Amino acid sequence: MVEERLPLDRSHFTRWRWPLLAVLVLVAVLSLVFLPLRQFVESVLHAIQGLGFLGYLVVIGTYVLAALFFVPGSLVTLAAGFLFGVVKGSVVVSIGATLGAAAAFLTGRYLARDRVEEKITSNPRFHAIDRAVGREGFKIVLLTRLAPIFPYNVLNYAFGLTTVSFRRYILASWIGMIPGTLLYVYLGSTAKDLAQIFSGNVQGGIAQQAIRIFGLAATVLVTLVITRIARRALREAVPQSNTPETNR
Repeated sequence: MVEERLPLDRSHFTRWRWPLLAVLVLVAVLSLVFLPLRQFVESVLHAIQGLGFLGYLVVIGTYVLAALFFVPGSLVTLAAGFLFGVVKGSVVVSIGATLGAAAAFLTGRYLARDRVEEKITSNPRFHAIDRAVGREGFKIVLLTRLAPIFPYNVLNYAFGLTTVSFRRYILASWIGMIPGTLLYVYLGSTAKDLAQIFSGNVQGGIAQQAIRIFGLAATVLVTLVITRIARRALREAVPQSNTPETNR
């Protein structure tokens, strides 16, 4: 009876994971606005912004290092939105996230295969994905990016152990990370607006602020819908196994 309830609990957690994550990101943005740490963080970010084109390279390089050393990339993505706005920030993060994914993939496949294998292959979900990748590599990589069952950093290394080609992995990863990138960059870009709103220095009037709030809500909603669709497709492509190996 206990074993039958566990999958239900996991699915319940998975259903609420993205809303909870959105709340945590909102808390992080509000902390940037209100806490004393804000002044220090803003000074660092503005220093990077003052570097011009070199600032883009700094953020890209930081993202690559974050991918290699398991630092949450969402923090860098929020910072890019704060620094460069939605369009430039999304381009910078997309380049950094893709290069970081490539670096970790190649590390997992060629440089640290034994260590990565030891950490990841004990997870039954990895075995299910590995089998599915053998059939439809591009599709599985794309779906796991849109509806991640592993964190971004873990997926980068994990796919290095599979048979998926580097070219298909990179293309699918780049496309699959776009919705999440747009969401986090947009959230980061609103930090300046929030600071202006709560300080009373509002620019653009009520109508413009309403448009910003609507844009944020629409971005979150679209991301949630895409994630839900991708998760359903992923369940069909990678069916849950009830074999003894899976229940280990």
